[in-house]
Amino acid sequence: MTVTYTSRVADARLGTFSQLLLRWKGSIYKLLYREFLIFIALYSSISGIYRLILNEPQRSQFEKLALYCDNYLELIPVSFVLGFYVTLVVSRWWGQYESVPWPDRLMCLVSSNVHGTDEYGRILRRTLMRYANLSGVLILRSISTAAFKRFPTSEHLVRAGLMTLDEHSKFENLSSPHNKFWIPCVWFANLAVKARNEGRIRDNVDLHLILNELNSLRTQCGKLYGYDWISVPLVYTQVVTVAVYSFFLACLIGRQFLNPEKGYPGHELDLYVPVFTLLQFFFYAGWLKVAEQLINPFGEDDDDFETNWLIDRNLQVSLLAVDEMHQNLPLLEKDLYWNDSDPQPPYTAATVEHKRPSFLGSTFDIRYLIPFCNCHLFETPADGFFSRHLQLRVNNWSTITILWDDRQGPTCPYAVLVARSNITNFRLD
Repeated sequence: MTVTYTSRVADARLGTFSQLLLRWKGSIYKLLYREFLIFIALYSSISGIYRLILNEPQRSQFEKLALYCDNYLELIPVSFVLGFYVTLVVSRWWGQYESVPWPDRLMCLVSSNVHGTDEYGRILRRTLMRYANLSGVLILRSISTAAFKRFPTSEHLVRAGLMTLDEHSKFENLSSPHNKFWIPCVWFANLAVKARNEGRIRDNVDLHLILNELNSLRTQCGKLYGYDWISVPLVYTQVVTVAVYSFFLACLIGRQFLNPEKGYPGHELDLYVPVFTLLQFFFYAGWLKVAEQLINPFGEDDDDFETNWLIDRNLQVSLLAVDEMHQNLPLLEKDLYWNDSDPQPPYTAATVEHKRPSFLGSTFDIRYLIPFCNCHLFETPADGFFSRHLQLRVNNWSTITILWDDRQGPTCPYAVLVARSNITNFRLD
């Protein structure tokens, strides 16, 4: 369901982003076209009634009403309330994504610290990761309509292989009025302690690492539960929705083109089609639609999270990591750069132009004026010229010796251009 277009905008060239405007799936056109057509139909109906049905006195009253609505439209703070609302919703949307449970760190710890290549060792590792995944599935089916349709009952979890019959019996017989997504986490913790007592986990440090990562996974599930429980305050959503729709209800009358012959200010032309009002509807109503889609990303809209793919992926990679990949290492051998102190992976012909030297800092090559004090000047003859040795202390922290002769100028400078480096003896050019 997620609409991905990152590869299409890898380079910011002419027309790159314009091509995205032609896409339908996940687009604002798909979200907004019904409301847009309704707005056009209502506007056209009111315009037709004004032009064709109303008599002259009725038209005069309608024109007064239209002018009144147009004058006070801007008192509705649409952009203000929409801006804060969308910012809140987008922040919440990204927070929900960051709370999605991923078992990758846990599966690495289980694979490396729960030992045994025999059948019991395999069962132990696979069961631990199945419990971790089961907890994630239970919370996702509690908040996502797509996941709930896939696993509407706990029996479907048994048929899917996420839960055994005995586990299902214990799960159902445990009486609790609360969401029971945490039960597999408790099973995981108890089984990990059992593995430690049996020597499958070799020390308490490894057990501590595994249980800490399990708690992190459970925390992610708890955050998703909290996001589902605590919504954006209803009054805030109502205020924003009422502000947007009342604004455009007033636009249906206030933005009508009136008779130009009557000389109303701003109504010198009768264009029939309110182009800029339609653009305003597209922007403001589209802005609201963005918030409406992102406020709950666990539905079945085009840009909602792929919860069913997430369930499949997490189960597949976690079982692969703790079973087939357990102690299944590639052969150790010397790498290609074994004798090279400055390894440089090769570039292809298409990428060699992107090779760049190392960045050493923005001030590395800067030259600047340093005033000096405590000067001591010494002159010695050399090849018919006087060679001068100037010893000076710069800012009371370093001593610099400068050599120059008459060929380079008869007088001593009062400031020296020096480079940022460790050189303390140099010839003045």
